[in-house]
Amino acid sequence: MLRTVNRVLLGAAGLVLFLAGGAALAAGLGLAVPSWWPWGDRHEVLLSRSRRVHWHDRGWWWPVVIAALAVVVLLALWWLLAQFRRARLAEILVDSGDGEGALLRGRALEAVLAGEAEALDGVSRAQVALVGRRSTPAARVSLLLEPHAEPAGALARLEGEALAHARDSAGLAQLPAEVRLRAVKHGARRVS
Repeated sequence: MLRTVNRVLLGAAGLVLFLAGGAALAAGLGLAVPSWWPWGDRHEVLLSRSRRVHWHDRGWWWPVVIAALAVVVLLALWWLLAQFRRARLAEILVDSGDGEGALLRGRALEAVLAGEAEALDGVSRAQVALVGRRSTPAARVSLLLEPHAEPAGALARLEGEALAHARDSAGLAQLPAEVRLRAVKHGARRVS
């Protein structure tokens, strides 16, 4: 979801900035600009004195402008910080029973969970990614099923065996999982 939002926002912002910059450059160089463009001459300023003081006597104008700019800045900061958030968990907080806790590498639990899932009957390949917070992780599992496998049976075995073992070994109260099932596609072969 975040990847889609990033692409749409970056594409829209890039297009607006490209068009505005190109039109401003064209006006600055004295080239022809569209009739609707507010600055058609290279000697025109961005905001004339009359435009700058037009709302000056209104008491609500500057608080609204400052609030709108503050919202824009906060949204930009949120977007920037979201770029640095990892999609996968680097570590999981495990309750060791002594009140201290221990850290388990996320990649290690992912590898074990994927290995157990691949060992299940009817599963050709498994990929696992742990997401969420380190105290409350969740699993994203992608299973590639063999042609003879029953999806409901593979899902039940994954929940009852692999996810249960991971939950118990990490000492987690729960380990929610989003599972995506795909079937192996075999190409047609010529039989003689």
